[in-house]
Amino acid sequence: MRVAVTGCCHGELDKIYETLALAERRGGGPADLLLCCGDFQAVRNEADLRCMAVPPKYRHMQSFYRYYCGEKKAPVLTVFIGGNHEASNHLQELPYGGWVAPNIYYLGYAGVVKFRGVRIGGISGIFKSHDYRKGHYECPPYDQNSVRSVYHVRNIEVFKLKQLKQPIDIFLSHDWPRSIYHYGNKKQLLQTKSFFRQEVENNTLGSPAASELLHHLKPTYWFSAHLHVKFAAFMKHQANDGQLPKVTKFLALDKCLPHRDFLQIIEIQHDLSGPDYLEYDLEWLTILKATNSLVNVSRGSWTMPENNGLHAKWDYSATEEAMKEVLEEMNHDLKVPCNFSVTAVCYDPSKPQKHMELVHRISPQTTEFCAQLGLTDINNRIQQVIEESSLRGDYDEEVDSNGSGEEPSEYNTDNSVLSSSINPDEIMLDEDDEGEDSITGLHSDIRTPSVEPSSEHHPPDFSTSFSDIRILPDSMVVSSDDTMNSTNELEKSSENQESEGKNLNEKPFKRLSDETGNGNHLQKKIKRRNQAIYSAEDDSNVE
Repeated sequence: MRVAVTGCCHGELDKIYETLALAERRGGGPADLLLCCGDFQAVRNEADLRCMAVPPKYRHMQSFYRYYCGEKKAPVLTVFIGGNHEASNHLQELPYGGWVAPNIYYLGYAGVVKFRGVRIGGISGIFKSHDYRKGHYECPPYDQNSVRSVYHVRNIEVFKLKQLKQPIDIFLSHDWPRSIYHYGNKKQLLQTKSFFRQEVENNTLGSPAASELLHHLKPTYWFSAHLHVKFAAFMKHQANDGQLPKVTKFLALDKCLPHRDFLQIIEIQHDLSGPDYLEYDLEWLTILKATNSLVNVSRGSWTMPENNGLHAKWDYSATEEAMKEVLEEMNHDLKVPCNFSVTAVCYDPSKPQKHMELVHRISPQTTEFCAQLGLTDINNRIQQVIEESSLRGDYDEEVDSNGSGEEPSEYNTDNSVLSSSINPDEIMLDEDDEGEDSITGLHSDIRTPSVEPSSEHHPPDFSTSFSDIRILPDSMVVSSDDTMNSTNELEKSSENQESEGKNLNEKPFKRLSDETGNGNHLQKKIKRRNQAIYSAEDDSNVE
């Protein structure tokens, strides 16, 4: 099965699909599945645009709305997770996952699905310690705190994923698992991204929660984005009970820009008898049902059950009996229903609505899913809390969102914004920038010069200027530039992978352009980063 993986999408769906079509024309056949590792930006209209945690000048409508309204359809089944630059109000409608457009599926806050027998799991958002132990309390219209905290990973999602016992084939996260850089070519990484050096040396780069999941799940493949650089690693886990040690092949990819390594195509073994459609994962459904009582929409800190003498129950893993019961509740049909429906007004270029009202919506997909399994609809619970609090007159009480006064997280460092260095490729949420408007307020006076579709700013053959697309066999062969050189074992593993690739006669595509430079962006001013995607019509209007 040919699986295409992309890094930060930044709303450039047209460009990604064009590049896949180009890869198909180059040979090898079409991709069967596309996986996106966050910053997808499923923006339907101007209200969604205001819910993206980026300064106003970086808000662009991009092309997703054309897929949402049915003008276009994704040419390949697309599965994605959320990052830290998303239309959070849209994704929040689907906490357990669902279709954001025909043939485009969001995994939810955390989720596991199957396609052709391949188990695909993922967790959305990025890690931030001061929000990690909170519930999912945010809802639109967001303020300057909640527009960020809404995409921060919560401990309940990690807890649910740690209940999984059956093997995971592919796992997606937006930020990297902490310490993964020690299993790849760290020297080359720091040559490319020198500003990561202090975090790498201090072992604070990446998400500790994702690292915990990596050690627990031990998936065959782990894909990430966020740091806007391609990086491969080969991690051999400790063996248990005399069994052979499991291995995780990690790959992070760049953002969707010309001459950047943002797309990879991998040959993955699959179940030949597996259905050619997306399926719910039975073990995951059972875990969702078992942990339903833990659903929390509180802003306060709370801990997950553990075997410390303080909790009557701490094991919520799926038993065979429980899975049989869930299967019966699903009528022995695990096919994900194609029940997408338009829930918001779609952007109309001829009738822009810069002050469109923000509404906290309950998705019919989520309602149907929760009703079938007897789960709590998180958004419905949030609305109940708001109504009850409004009657008491205490909902508008200011809540400290910066972590002061709270019990410390089990993880003592953050990585969502690198504390001692600045990644010139990443959008910085400067207080000065965000102070220009109320971000998502009902009547915020925002300047959105970028609501025009960005596709008009690129030539039709944009995809032909993208960097090389490599086609990898199921062993996930990586080039000598990508493989690690830190230990003899890892070197041997790389050599074995290279020989496997030669036997399969798989060769990477040549660079699709004669241009070779991709480091000039590091010399640009911080205010100009990500310009190719996020450039405004008139930057002079924004300080």
